[in-house]
This record gives sequence, structure tokens and C-alpha cells, in this order.
Amino acid sequence: MSDCELRSERLVIRPITPAEARSLHELWTSPGVRRFLWDDEIILWTRTEAMVAQSVGSFAERRFGLWGAWLTERPDVLAGFGGIWPMRDPPELELVYGVAEPLWNRGYATEIGGTITDYCFMQLAMPVVRASTDWGNSASSRVLEKLRFDFVRRGVSAGLDTVFYERQASR
Repeated sequence: MSDCELRSERLVIRPITPAEARSLHELWTSPGVRRFLWDDEIILWTRTEAMVAQSVGSFAERRFGLWGAWLTERPDVLAGFGGIWPMRDPPELELVYGVAEPLWNRGYATEIGGTITDYCFMQLAMPVVRASTDWGNSASSRVLEKLRFDFVRRGVSAGLDTVFYERQASR
């Protein structure tokens, strides 16, 4: 197990590889996930492919990027994803996550987000982890609140009503 492979109670959370990009693309383009992640856009395969390549490079250089979350009892099932990813312009690193629709409301998003946040604090010594979500995405806001992220502000980002959160390492 590499130091970037993480485990939680029900998941193996490991860096996404190019061989797993198709599974990630299917997850990202599913209606419920893309609604907030991609503002309902069905992204092209080439965009997923480029992001996975960027993630592979990020892990090599910085030990973070995009992780896939695989069910421990069914290692062939991509339950979701998470990551530390540059968002906005200028880029700011943020926690991102999503879960396959058939697995919603089972605590997987909290498990993914919490495992990655702990990794950021304990392995990468990050002083703060930031996150944001669309104002209307109350499920994602609840996940961040369960993870003890503090509400920072509400604002407009890329034309979208957005809520911003952060969690300090000391919490």
C-alpha cells in the first residue's frame, strides 16, 4: 500500500489511475453527481482523461490529487471519489467529493471527505483544508458540517451562488 492509499471502515481510497478513468467518467456524468459537480454539464471523456493525468502528476509531485473510493467488500465497485483539487481562478486547493447515486444517504461522502481531510492534516501537515459547494446543495453542506468544517462565507463564484467552508488543523 502506497502512503497515498487510504482506508476507512468500508472503503479503500486510492489515487485514480488512467486505467480507472472510465469508471470515474461514468460516475461524474451520472445525473445526480453531475448536477452539482459539473453544473449539470455532461463533460467529455477527454476532460476526465486530462484531469486524471493531472492528478497522477499531482500525486507524484505533491502526494494529493483525485482518489477513487472503492468498496472494501466489492473492490470492483467505485463508490465515489474525493480529492484535493485546484478550484476557481486563481486556483485555490479544495476538498472535493462525490458518491455514486445508488450509494447516497449511507455516509460514504462523510467517510471519503473525513479520510482525505485527516490525511491532509496528518500526512501533509496542511494547516487548513477548504471546501465549497453550491448554495442549493444542502447534502454537501451537511457533509462538511459533520466533518467539523466552519462556514466562512456565501458568495458568487463563476456566476454561481456558492458557500465556502474551511477546517483548521487544530479542530
